[in-house]
Amino acid sequence: MLAFAIAVVFMIGSPGPGVLSCAGIGAAYGWGPALRFAWGLCIGQLLVFFAVAAGVDALVFALPWARPILIAASFGFLMYIAAKIAFAGSNLGFVGASSSPGFAQGFWLQPINPKAYAVCTAMISGFTFLPGQYWVETITKFAILNVIWWPLHVSWIGVGVVLKRLDLAPNHQRMINFAMAAAMLLAVAIALWQGTTSR
Repeated sequence: MLAFAIAVVFMIGSPGPGVLSCAGIGAAYGWGPALRFAWGLCIGQLLVFFAVAAGVDALVFALPWARPILIAASFGFLMYIAAKIAFAGSNLGFVGASSSPGFAQGFWLQPINPKAYAVCTAMISGFTFLPGQYWVETITKFAILNVIWWPLHVSWIGVGVVLKRLDLAPNHQRMINFAMAAAMLLAVAIALWQGTTSR
């Protein structure tokens, strides 16, 4: 169980699209929108976690066109969120910069994210500590995951909010927003590159 908890810290604690988008939304919009986005991520993660546990994902990914479509949808959606972060407070209406990403955007990011399925598969299939009690172990793992997941994501939101509260000049705040969005897209690009080179 300890090995599983340590693995969770490394899998979700390192900078990735989820935590960086939380930090970026925190920096661009503050605590409220970022926490709503994080709640969406959490509930979406619940859906993915139990889809993997029940084997539903195996049926979906058996279809040859499913993975490319999910990757394209995930990348496009993350581009949209990055644009919202980058142009927060601007007058560029094509990204809806005045409205922040919220619960719905966080929720839908998980089911279309192939990396979420890969991480959940690793968590569920590895680190067995209750042999013969699959569902008890799976639910325990999900509880451990969230005990670690929430403080990590809230900490990243806090980093973003601290940057927002520095009350920087508008051009400096825009630079931070662009940097957050760029870091998020870089994390996505790395994840996609690792996914293609590991196949």
